[in-house]
Amino acid sequence: MDPYKRMAIFAEVVAAGSLTAAARQLGMTPSAVSQHLRQLEESLGLALLHRSTRRLTLTEAGERYHTGCAAMVAAARSADQALARLRDEPEGELRLAAPIGFGGLLATALAPLRAHTKLSLHLLLDDAVIDLIAARVDIALRVGALADSTLVARKLGSMKRQLCASPAYLAGRGWPAQPQDLLQHDWLGGRPGAAGGELLDLQGPDGEHQTVRMQGRVQATQVTALHALCVAGWGISIVVSDDDRRALADGRLLPVLPGWQLADLPVYAVTPRRGEQPAKVRHALELLAAYFNQPAAGPTRLSAA
Repeated sequence: MDPYKRMAIFAEVVAAGSLTAAARQLGMTPSAVSQHLRQLEESLGLALLHRSTRRLTLTEAGERYHTGCAAMVAAARSADQALARLRDEPEGELRLAAPIGFGGLLATALAPLRAHTKLSLHLLLDDAVIDLIAARVDIALRVGALADSTLVARKLGSMKRQLCASPAYLAGRGWPAQPQDLLQHDWLGGRPGAAGGELLDLQGPDGEHQTVRMQGRVQATQVTALHALCVAGWGISIVVSDDDRRALADGRLLPVLPGWQLADLPVYAVTPRRGEQPAKVRHALELLAAYFNQPAAGPTRLSAA
């Protein structure tokens, strides 16, 4: 048997005051408890207990040894209780990675976590894909098709996309009437270095499809930069953030080809491990799923990647 288990049995015998009471607490027979004590004493080369028909008393060696054994048992129980709290109650640090355009979404979706005062939130907002293991990320939100990996993915929902441009750009360059007209316009791209440009697959009002491969006049890796460029009149882009939605609502951006729809993009919550998750991760996943299941959840908030 593991010597540490024998130490725990010894500590329980002292705490219970008798072999019979300790055996009852441990779910063992008194003879088995007695045997483990004898083996422990043999391995130590010292007697730990004076045994009599009426009671057990500690030897000098037993008193010294019991101090360490009791501390070990107390530390193990404390560790178990700490893990039980982590399993049952959101606490500690929740590290969550997401594209920059998801900042406002996360603030809203995870608002109920404010009630858990022992929980802190660390958001890693970046349009680049983050190594979840190296960055100790608990949950990552990712948009679009997922690469094959050992990560665990849960689909949360989908997001709609809309082409847009500023009134000044459209006044100067004209309005595209068909998807092919986009080739005559300046494109603001979000995937630098994409071979052959960005392929847009648009579905028309009668269900017809047209594809257009756009070469970006300007490339940017962050949605905040794309938003600023689009509002400033540099070209046509895809609505990708809360800022874009507000700009559409107040007229700083206008929808382009409103009768033609880009395919919705799936949104996934990705975790680096399988099996049971701590309470902080379970609660966050439930809140995110609930947010995306709302009828009007974030129609345009997505990554540029």
